[in-house]
Amino acid sequence: MLTEERHQKILSILENNGSISVQQLTKLLESSESTIRRDLNVLGEEGLLVKVRGGAMASDGVFSTKDDDVLYRSGQNAEEKIAIARYAASLIEPGDFVYLDAGTTTGSMIDFLTERQAVFVTNATDHARRLSGKGYTTYILGGEFKAVTEAVVGEEAIANLSKYNFTKGFWGANGASPSYGFSTPDIREAMLKERAMQHCGRRYVLCDSSKFSRISCVSFADFNSATIITSRLEGDMYSQYTNIVEVNRK
Repeated sequence: MLTEERHQKILSILENNGSISVQQLTKLLESSESTIRRDLNVLGEEGLLVKVRGGAMASDGVFSTKDDDVLYRSGQNAEEKIAIARYAASLIEPGDFVYLDAGTTTGSMIDFLTERQAVFVTNATDHARRLSGKGYTTYILGGEFKAVTEAVVGEEAIANLSKYNFTKGFWGANGASPSYGFSTPDIREAMLKERAMQHCGRRYVLCDSSKFSRISCVSFADFNSATIITSRLEGDMYSQYTNIVEVNRK
C-alpha cells in the first residue's frame, strides 16, 4: 500500500471512530508498527491528527488530564444530562441492588427515581445524602474522600466493593472512545470503577455527547463492556455500535 493511500485510510478511520491504537492500525492496514508510528508522526506534524500514547485521535478530539470541579460540571450540557438521567432512572426495577457511581449525570438520576423497592450503594457523599433523604436504603463506601469530584476512592473503597454483587450499575466517564474505552483522569477512581463493574450484572455508562472521542489518562473498561446511554449523537460515526442507546432531549 502506498504511503499516501495509507495516510488517507488512517484519517478515514479516525473520522469514523474518533481514536485508534497503533496495534489496531497495524492489523487493519497490514503494516509494521514502525511504519504506522512514522505515519502518525507525519500526520501529526501536519495537524491532521493528534498523537496520544499508543495511538492517535482525530484532530477535533480532546485529551483531558484532570477532573473539573463538580460545581462546574453540573452546569455543563444540562439538558442532555437530564434526558440521559431520566431514561437511566426508568431502568431500575423492584428488587434491584444498584451501584451508583459518583458524577453529575448519575446524580441527576436521583431526581427521577420512582422505584421504592431498590437498594443503592454509592461512592458519592452527595448521592448518599440525597438517596437517604428520599427514603431509599443506601450504603456508602468507606475510604479516601476526593473533594473535586465529591467521591470516595482508594484501597478501602475497593475492598468494600468486593463483598457486593449488583444487579445494575450506572457509571460516569470523562471519555468514551472505541479504541481506548471509558476513561477518567484519576487512577484511584479508575480502579474503583473497574472493580464495581466486575461485580455488576448489567452495566450502564452515562455519557453526554461531549464525552465521545475524548480520552483521559486511565481507561477502566472496554467500549463494548457496557450499555452507553447518551443524548442523540450527530452523524453516523457510532452507528455501528449496538450498545449505544440514544435518548431525545426535551
